[in-house]
Amino acid sequence: MIGYVTLGTNDLERARAFYDALLAEIGAKRLLQLPHGFTMWGTAMNRPGLVVTPPYDGEKAVPGNGNMAALVVDSREKVERLHAKALELGGTCEGTPGLRGPEELGQYFAYFRDLDGNKLAVFRIGPA
Repeated sequence: MIGYVTLGTNDLERARAFYDALLAEIGAKRLLQLPHGFTMWGTAMNRPGLVVTPPYDGEKAVPGNGNMAALVVDSREKVERLHAKALELGGTCEGTPGLRGPEELGQYFAYFRDLDGNKLAVFRIGPA
């Protein structure tokens, strides 16, 4: 249902470097880069993607309160690896990797903010 999620940035080159390194951890790469800054990462053009761009209106990008993009991965180890990579790249922790609820639900999440303050989750639903 979701085609892509867009996050605003005030420093496009810094954001591109962050997401190039972060999303490479899960096999995603830059798929599209337009002259005005719109930059999309993903695994294929027909799969959901993540976009970073300066705001179209020219105003300062600010993270929304309650807004979050969530990245699904296929193992708990990848949840941990992506969270650690985000922090290594200068992101901030918003919730360490771990179960959210009982084990039988298999909800394994971690949360972080990127260099512009945008909140992201990385998660795996299912057994370890």
